[in-house]
Amino acid sequence: MSKETDRPAPTPGGLPPAQGLYDPAHEHDACGVGFVVDMKGRKSHAIVTQALSVLKNLLHRGACGSEVNTGDGAGILIQMPHAFLSRECARIGITLPAPTWYGAGLVFLPTDPPQAARCRQIFEEIILEEGQTLLGWRDVPTDDSPVGPSARAVEPVIRQIFIGRNAGIQDDRQFERTLYVIRKRVEHAIYGTDMPQRRLFYLPSLSSNTLIYKGMLSADQIETMYPDIVDPIVESGLALVHQRFSTNTFPSWPLAHPYRYLAHNGEINTLRGNINWMRAREALCETPLVPDLKKILPIVLEGGSDSAIFDNVLEFLVMAGRPLPHAVLMMIPEPWSGHESMPDDLRAFYEYHGCLMEPWDGPASIAFTDGTVIGAVLDRNGLRPSRYSVTKDGLVVMASEVGVLDIPPDNVLIKERLHPGRIFLVDTSQGRIIHDSEIKQALAGERPYRGWLKQHLVPLEELPPPPHVHEPDHETVLQRQLAFGYTHEDLRILMAPMAQNGEEPVGSMGTDTSLAVLSNRPRLLYDYFKQLFAQVTNPPLDAIREELVTQMSTTTGPERNLLEPEPESCRQIKLKTPVLDNEELARIRYVDRPGFKATTLPMLFPVADGAAGLARALEELCLKAGQAVALGYTFLILSDRGVDKDLAPIPALLATAGVHHHLVREGTRARVGLIIESGEPREVHHAALLIGYGAGAINPYLAFETLDDMILGELLPGMDHAKATKNYIKALNKGVLKVISKMGISTIQSYRGAQIFEAIGLGKEFVDRYFTWTASRIGGVGLDVIAEEAILRHQHAFPERPVGKPELDWGGEYQWRRDGEYHLFNPDTVFKLQHATRSGQYKIFKEYTDLVDNQNQNLCTLRGLFDFKFAGTPIPLEEVEPIESIVKRFATGAMSYGSISQEAHETLAIAMNRMGARSNTGEGGEDPARYKPDENGDLRRSAVKQVASGRFGVTSEYLVNATDLQIKMAQGSKPGEGGQLPGQKVYPWIARVRFSTPGVGLISPPPHHDIYSIEDIKQLIHDLKNSNPKARVHVKLVAEVGVGTVAAGVAKAFSDVVLISGHDGGTGASPLSSIKHAGLPWELGLAETEQVLVLNKLRDRITVQVDGQMKTGRDVVVAALLGAEEYGFSTAPLVVMGCVMMRVCHLNTCPVGIATQDPELRKKFAGRPEFVQNFFRFIAEEVREYMARLGFRTMDEMIGRVDRLDVKKAVDHWKARGLDYASILYQPAVGPEVPLRKVREQDHGLEKSLDMTTILPLCRPALELKEPVDLRLPIRN
Repeated sequence: MSKETDRPAPTPGGLPPAQGLYDPAHEHDACGVGFVVDMKGRKSHAIVTQALSVLKNLLHRGACGSEVNTGDGAGILIQMPHAFLSRECARIGITLPAPTWYGAGLVFLPTDPPQAARCRQIFEEIILEEGQTLLGWRDVPTDDSPVGPSARAVEPVIRQIFIGRNAGIQDDRQFERTLYVIRKRVEHAIYGTDMPQRRLFYLPSLSSNTLIYKGMLSADQIETMYPDIVDPIVESGLALVHQRFSTNTFPSWPLAHPYRYLAHNGEINTLRGNINWMRAREALCETPLVPDLKKILPIVLEGGSDSAIFDNVLEFLVMAGRPLPHAVLMMIPEPWSGHESMPDDLRAFYEYHGCLMEPWDGPASIAFTDGTVIGAVLDRNGLRPSRYSVTKDGLVVMASEVGVLDIPPDNVLIKERLHPGRIFLVDTSQGRIIHDSEIKQALAGERPYRGWLKQHLVPLEELPPPPHVHEPDHETVLQRQLAFGYTHEDLRILMAPMAQNGEEPVGSMGTDTSLAVLSNRPRLLYDYFKQLFAQVTNPPLDAIREELVTQMSTTTGPERNLLEPEPESCRQIKLKTPVLDNEELARIRYVDRPGFKATTLPMLFPVADGAAGLARALEELCLKAGQAVALGYTFLILSDRGVDKDLAPIPALLATAGVHHHLVREGTRARVGLIIESGEPREVHHAALLIGYGAGAINPYLAFETLDDMILGELLPGMDHAKATKNYIKALNKGVLKVISKMGISTIQSYRGAQIFEAIGLGKEFVDRYFTWTASRIGGVGLDVIAEEAILRHQHAFPERPVGKPELDWGGEYQWRRDGEYHLFNPDTVFKLQHATRSGQYKIFKEYTDLVDNQNQNLCTLRGLFDFKFAGTPIPLEEVEPIESIVKRFATGAMSYGSISQEAHETLAIAMNRMGARSNTGEGGEDPARYKPDENGDLRRSAVKQVASGRFGVTSEYLVNATDLQIKMAQGSKPGEGGQLPGQKVYPWIARVRFSTPGVGLISPPPHHDIYSIEDIKQLIHDLKNSNPKARVHVKLVAEVGVGTVAAGVAKAFSDVVLISGHDGGTGASPLSSIKHAGLPWELGLAETEQVLVLNKLRDRITVQVDGQMKTGRDVVVAALLGAEEYGFSTAPLVVMGCVMMRVCHLNTCPVGIATQDPELRKKFAGRPEFVQNFFRFIAEEVREYMARLGFRTMDEMIGRVDRLDVKKAVDHWKARGLDYASILYQPAVGPEVPLRKVREQDHGLEKSLDMTTILPLCRPALELKEPVDLRLPIRN
């Protein structure tokens, strides 16, 4: 594609288009935010100057990429500087009318003159169409000399536009609405053209009250870039500022803050769902304040950042008539459901508005203003800092931290912080601060919300008992279980513990089975999806310790006009949980109340018609759903009851997502509640997916019947139906809450429809149609294979010729079975590996690797389909880098002392130290007795010291006894959750090292409570580097869509190493749903990380490490070609030391003394350092053999050479043949000067630290002469 017009259009903001595994939709940012306001509204240039000082003092909260003079973005919002603009406009022949009688805005235009002219023409035509007057354009003076070359390269033409107000508009707010309509129409018109530079057009502001200056700048560049704002005549009574820290280095002028109404520090975790629901509500929205609403739709501009989209909706609510604080509290409500001391009228306010809109959930400190009021709000968890000061002379300063403005202490009247869920407001028209309680009391008293709720919001339990409830049919339970793919493992390993204990079952050792798309067996559609989670840029939620802010209750039913509060807007059914038993579902099915009407639609298709039958049934289901909404039905129950020999169930997830997206596209989704009655869902992951793709409630009826059947079969001793059902629902709810918490989401209402998943192995066309906006980056199967899998299950239940008594398949997902799902570690591979490493026979080791690597019959991993492009002539093996050098790139994974025994932990450390490789403490600390060498010269000290969220065993002594310090942000087997050590493994010697109590189970919090954003991890990296300047600092991440952008942010935060862990990593104890369904294969995460780091020109400053079920030299070579320089192994070394994969690590009953603290069992440990050394030397030797065939003499030559990878044809596999690895094998289009590996050290700036410049020199007498030193030093930001 050579023509400019043929290139993919750049995304809004000038980010590069999606390419390879990079997608600009996954960019994140964090920042510093602040404002300065004169409480009385007195305008002065001092306010502007002080705001610029605040901005510069937030400089450290931003970042620079590969160019030190290209910042991530900075900006300032001020009141309209009328005197200044009048003077400047007069100089160019423009006469401005009185304040508020004109609007002004900063405009970014394309750099191509004809395209810029076309943009101006469109703008001017729409101004006239809206009945207003174009007063003129002004060239904004700029000085971009301090700005970096990449920011300058995409710098837009910057102008200001002035629009005169029609004399017929007497109301200032109506003029603001007119300017809003003009701007929205202009955006839609220009973005809808085919201009190649259309996305360079952007309107930072268009208002009669405020004016914005911003760009791809750092905080100290803005006043040079825009001389306007340092002109003494520029006066304002308030100013809002923002400094951005982005995960990318791509220049993006529009993505700088402030936006029209806000500056945001944080992240909206539920964004995809919020966007979908807003789109669904648009058809219901109308207001006399904006008569022709259709011409400004859609409200949300796709492609904007989460902050930009939040601003779109906030602005829309304000323009439709809601006061700014009211709109803010609708979108970011405080936690009210569990807040017993909250006034009832305020609870009613929140509950009512919860029926109108789900929370925009995620860590957030948002400063907002309309030019008259200015304020700030924190999210319900308070995960972004904000502090404010009030002076005696009426100045109010709010910022992300204290000390941003020098204020004499004797002039400070109040110093305070924002509290979670609280709002802070300064109203310059009233000349005072309006505190949280006053604002909320006023809003709560505006309308009789409690009365409306009592009249229209109906708790489910208050609906009358139904005339009919489905009873269990024990005669057909087994047949239906077969049709829905139940296995013995589902019953015994998953459901039994849930029914008995009310808890999700825990497992261990990770997963080494096939991905669903690679499995030879029919798999449920749920298995093709992986849960996403928060890491670094925003924290996961601690659902245990922060239960107060979570909410599992929800509502279902029709919504009404978002813009006009009406009593009937809350006419919905209130559910205590989204999981319904049969009687509760029947109450909804037979509901008979004004405004409520339910219908049941079948989720079944004729088996005889195959895939075409499924496609037709889905189409009919979607059409019937649309017709039902048109007929006034307010509850759609999608049901797969009625399975028989002719009818098979449509996969419930497919039906749910298909109907949800169909109704969203029709604009009718908000008019109906969607309830799923299915025999298919039985585990936590299933429930989370159904809710995540739009279900308001779920009735897993066959799961309940299965529990009844298990009780009859005495598989649940001591349980009755009521208790088993209650516990099972409790376990499902707790599990779903943990899943949503992984992403930092607090309420089930926000999670509904949020689609926090990535598909692995589903075709693009299939996903785009039924799971719209879900990432599926390697393609895969379509509706034909999904139908085939459903039909295979159905044939198992209804065979043409029954042979013998039918019985459930065992499964083999969680424990190896000869006739079950294939495991990479099976009796054959375990035996071969142990035999080879104990006998020291490389020949036997090759037999082991042949078994693992040869996946022709049993595909298991993505890398199993990779092939190599070998050199025409191999190089001699003796010319390849030696084993002794290669092994130094190896590390053992983070296995804690506590999860494994002292013997196993120390054996690994000794072996790795002997080779100059690295072992890892894990998060359990390390006994200081291991820091000194043994008499024989062996060193039991682990080179890598992990710093995890629980900080177990982390002391100064611990940190200095390391060559590497690893910040664990996530773990492959349970990303978004904390480490877990069951109480039965916390023996006294474990508790001593961890500084904990013997016998008490330890669960690390999911987040680090000092890391809530990218700038926080930058601070911890700096602190750790100061604690041990010679140690490399790592950040451990887990592969998921978007991990590359997080890795780029980590590189900009000066991490020395980034570790990408695969979803299949081992564990001592994790919930089974996390082991199986969270995170992605490392092949995807590693390839994305390499691509994004190279695109950002950051690859040269950071080492990339990878781990996750690494077993062979081939795995290492694939990882190296995808971009990794170092390689971690965990499970395999345990097998080498004797592990037999019993998967009972969490029970403290390991029969070979590895994953136990029991003194008697530890006596059975038979591992030796030599076995581990043999393993790693064998791995290195196999790597050398591949290098010789590939033509590489050194490992460095091989790093990032993805061009030497190819893909095997999988035409013979009924599922894998649809996979497309093009995105994994993509090579960014960069020049040869851009390195593909690390070639230079990070500049940590330690020599500039306070320790080095001040404290250590002054403390030298104490350190060297043991003389007392007393220091008293001033501190400032």
